[in-house]
Amino acid sequence: MVEEENIEEACRKAVEEDDGPKGVCYCFWGPIYWFKMLAVEMHWSFVFGVVSIYGINQGLGGALSRIGTEYYMKDVQRVQPSEAQVYSGITYIPWIIKPIWGLLTDVVPIMGYRRRPYFILSGMLGVVSMLFISLHSKLQLVFAILALTAGNLAGAVADVTVDACVAQNSISHPSRAADMQSLCTLSYSFGGLLGFSISGVFIHLIGPKGVFGLLTLPAALISLVGILLSEPQVSNFAYNEVNQKFHDAAKSMWTTLKGPDVWRPCLYMYISTMVSLNINEGLFYWYTDSKEGPSFSKEAVGYIFSMGAIGSFLGALLYQNVLKNQSLRDMLFWTQLLFGLAGMLDLMLVKRMNLRFGIPDYLFIVIGEAVSQMIYRLKWMPLLVLCSKLCPSGIEGTFFALLMSIGNFGDLSSSWGGGLLLHVLNVTRIKFEDLWLAILIRNILRVSPLCLLFLVPKGDPNDFVLSTEDEAETSEPDNIELASLIHSVDDKF
Repeated sequence: MVEEENIEEACRKAVEEDDGPKGVCYCFWGPIYWFKMLAVEMHWSFVFGVVSIYGINQGLGGALSRIGTEYYMKDVQRVQPSEAQVYSGITYIPWIIKPIWGLLTDVVPIMGYRRRPYFILSGMLGVVSMLFISLHSKLQLVFAILALTAGNLAGAVADVTVDACVAQNSISHPSRAADMQSLCTLSYSFGGLLGFSISGVFIHLIGPKGVFGLLTLPAALISLVGILLSEPQVSNFAYNEVNQKFHDAAKSMWTTLKGPDVWRPCLYMYISTMVSLNINEGLFYWYTDSKEGPSFSKEAVGYIFSMGAIGSFLGALLYQNVLKNQSLRDMLFWTQLLFGLAGMLDLMLVKRMNLRFGIPDYLFIVIGEAVSQMIYRLKWMPLLVLCSKLCPSGIEGTFFALLMSIGNFGDLSSSWGGGLLLHVLNVTRIKFEDLWLAILIRNILRVSPLCLLFLVPKGDPNDFVLSTEDEAETSEPDNIELASLIHSVDDKF
């Protein structure tokens, strides 16, 4: 009781000191005070968990994995860009069914623990899958896809638990919902920036399979979180009630999802993602082509994507400091419109218009990548804040995973749709005559969701309050939230 009073007193002091240093000193000390404020209000281990999973595993590891997979499919497996686009979607499936992993960690404890075994096992799965790819010299394509899918499964299980922490704290600290989403995004962007910056160098030095070997380290970090986690053991768990708990959770999610305040923005989120066809594999093959493309080196490709990470980072900063209180519809209107216009930079590059203005390919694509990723991040930040507010009490973690899986399903649809478009236009490893047409079609579709803005609520997403007919009476979050990560004793980490 005394400890709780001390924590509350520290939180009040943190809020009072939230103003922090101003002026020039704020540029240096401001982020430190911001991290300190979040650590005190949300518990420092929550900040540690977010930075570890989002920053190191998904940001740094995700960047290395993306570039490594691009070159692995192109140079090792030697598949066509349209095929690589489809295979990329297949390996992404574990992220689409995230609610299943959330429910498992919630209602099916292993050896009396709900969280720790899933972290440890998923980390081990990630290590084994990455080693499997890196140590086989002539791995068949089907086994390579299975290994990449297993690696994504390991990341998805870890991600769903951290998402639950964010959703829970967004409800208990509604004024800090945007700050928490900024923490997630900034960690992810900074990790991605570092990962993309070094990815090209490592691809050049040790090859794609060597990079997969390095990815065992971020995967092992997931197991480390599970080992360090302090969690009470569940005794005499009634496994015969698992089916009923699955049924109750599914019923509660369906009841919430069919409410107009929830399904309307979810529909917009899916459609706006799906129609922005993903043709990145076609562009990547063109970037590295020695005849029709600019023939960028491995290091150059890594640096290009790192500029995209910088753009995403700047977008998160811009939203956090300037735009987080803007109207949701206004934000989505302008970002969706600008996202479509930014895609025209790809069209100008493929048609080599930049050379007519004396702008080198590398400089032009760096600017285009940074601008596109900044706008994309500005588009998603308010939607993430809104999703955290749509979660009903008692099933915050699982429902937030469901909302994120809707967006992930939109990414899968976008990837497969882009692969189909590349196939129809006969864009191959060496033929890029109609790549410009694929870009133009994608850009036109990007602005089409503007006519569906009526689906999202008006006003500031931070002020949105979910209205439900039946309020679940829950005194403790007994679902997939990492309650022990947030409320554990300090010396356990």
